[in-house]
Amino acid sequence: MQQLAYCDTSFGCFLIKGSTLGISSLKLVENPPVERPEVPAELQKAVTQLQAYFKGELEAFDLPLDWSGAPDFNIAVWKELVNIPYGRTTTYSAIAEKIGNPTAVRAVGLANRNNPIAIVVPCHRVIAKNGDLQGYFYGLDMKRRLLELENPMSFARQGSLF
Repeated sequence: MQQLAYCDTSFGCFLIKGSTLGISSLKLVENPPVERPEVPAELQKAVTQLQAYFKGELEAFDLPLDWSGAPDFNIAVWKELVNIPYGRTTTYSAIAEKIGNPTAVRAVGLANRNNPIAIVVPCHRVIAKNGDLQGYFYGLDMKRRLLELENPMSFARQGSLF
């Protein structure tokens, strides 16, 4: 049975869905309810780890993931995403090559877009071959903020000198 939990972070409130099989969904919520249910035991570890990640205290999630019903191609892409080290990036074409389908660059982008467990499955770490930030369903500003959190030396915004 699917359980729900809300997790407040410095990046906003996230709705976590999951069961004893693992986390199946993590979504940013624009207008979270004021009254929230108690965090179920199955999702407590996810809430704790997500809060630690956003405080800069966690670099690798250790959570069971439930991709039940997802296409095999997407699962292959998502499994590659979890291998991208904290603070590092890769490209859509590199992911396509790693899953043995080098011409599937656009399909990799679509699998990223359909990633139901964003942040834990770090699709924000995938960028264009030319280094541009592209295609993040929470917007490019959120992608930049996540990359800056993980690697402030490479992704911090330059302040104005004047």
